[in-house]
Amino acid sequence: MELPRIGITMGDPTGIGPEVIVKAYKEPRVMKECIPVVLGDPNVIKKTVADLNAKLEINVISVDDIKSLKPNPRAINIVKLSNLDPARLKIGRPDKIAGKMMVTYIREAVRLAMLGSISAMVTAPINKAAINNAGFNYPGHTEMLAELTRTEDYCMMLVGKKLKVSLVTTHLPIREIPNTITPGMIFKTVKLTYEALVDYFGIKNPKIAVVALNPHAGEDGLFGVEEKELIIPGIKKAESMGIQVFGPLSADTAFHFAYKGKYDVVVGIYHDQALIPIKMINFDDSVNVTLGLPIVRTSVDHGTAYDIAGKGIANAESMVAAIVLAGRMSSIRQKRQSGTIIK
Repeated sequence: MELPRIGITMGDPTGIGPEVIVKAYKEPRVMKECIPVVLGDPNVIKKTVADLNAKLEINVISVDDIKSLKPNPRAINIVKLSNLDPARLKIGRPDKIAGKMMVTYIREAVRLAMLGSISAMVTAPINKAAINNAGFNYPGHTEMLAELTRTEDYCMMLVGKKLKVSLVTTHLPIREIPNTITPGMIFKTVKLTYEALVDYFGIKNPKIAVVALNPHAGEDGLFGVEEKELIIPGIKKAESMGIQVFGPLSADTAFHFAYKGKYDVVVGIYHDQALIPIKMINFDDSVNVTLGLPIVRTSVDHGTAYDIAGKGIANAESMVAAIVLAGRMSSIRQKRQSGTIIK
C-alpha cells in the first residue's frame, strides 16, 4: 500500500512551528509512516535548517505536484504559499502579514485534503490574536476547520501512548459548565468518539468511559443532579445504538483504569478534567485530533512557545507523534475503504 501524503501547516513563523517541523523530518518514524510535505514558507524553513545545524544534510525543495512525491529523508518538500523575509520577522511578535499567512496555510491544507491530494493535515501552532488582528474572527484552529469543511458536529480528542480522552466542552469557565452541557452534547461526543475509534484507530467494538461532573458521580444526587439529568440520558441514547458506554464514572478512578487498559477512551466533561491526566503522562508527545471533520486533522498539543522560539531547544516529540498518527489514521481509513479487514 502506498504511503499517505501528509500536509503539515507551518503555523506561526515567529514561534517554534518551523523548528519542530524541521526536527520531525529527521525522525525515521515519520518517513516510515508517510510522505510529509510542508505548506508554508521556504525562506523560513531554510533559515531554520541553517540555524539548527549547518551540517543537517537536508535540502528544502519547493514542489508543485504533491501526488508525485516519493519518500526522501534528505529533503523537506514544501508548497510555497508565502515569501516572507526571515530577517524582518521578530520572534514572538507576529504582525498582520504573519497572521494572514497562518490562515493561508490552513486553508490550503483543507483544500488539498478535501480534494484528496493529501491524506491528512497536521497543524503547527498558531497565534489566535495574530489571526484575529489580520481580520479572521476565529478563536482557534478547530472552529476555522469546522467552517472550512462545513462541519456542525465536532469535538476534541487528545491521544497519548496509553490514554485517549475526548472532551464534551473545551474552553469554558467552570461555573458555566453545569448550565452548558446537555444530554445531546454527551451523546454527540460519545458517538463521534466511537466512530473515530472504529474508522481511524481500527478498534472494532471500543469501550468508552464517560466520567461524571461531580465527585463520586454525584453520590445519588447528594453532590449534584447533573449525572442523573444530563449525563445518563446521553449515555442511554448511545447505548441504544449498540455502543459500549460505561458511566457516569467517578473521575478520580476512571482515568486510572483507562490507563490500565480497561477502557479504550475516556470522555471528559470539561477541559482540565480530561487534559490533566493525559498531560501528566504524555506531556511531550500527546496529539490533538479533531473528530467529526470529513478530513483527518491532527495537531501538536502545545502552543507557539515564544519563550524558547529561535533557541533551537524546542521538543519535537509532539510534532513527530502528530505526523505519525495522521499517517496511521490515514492508512487505516484507506484499508477500510478498500475492504481490508482491520484486526
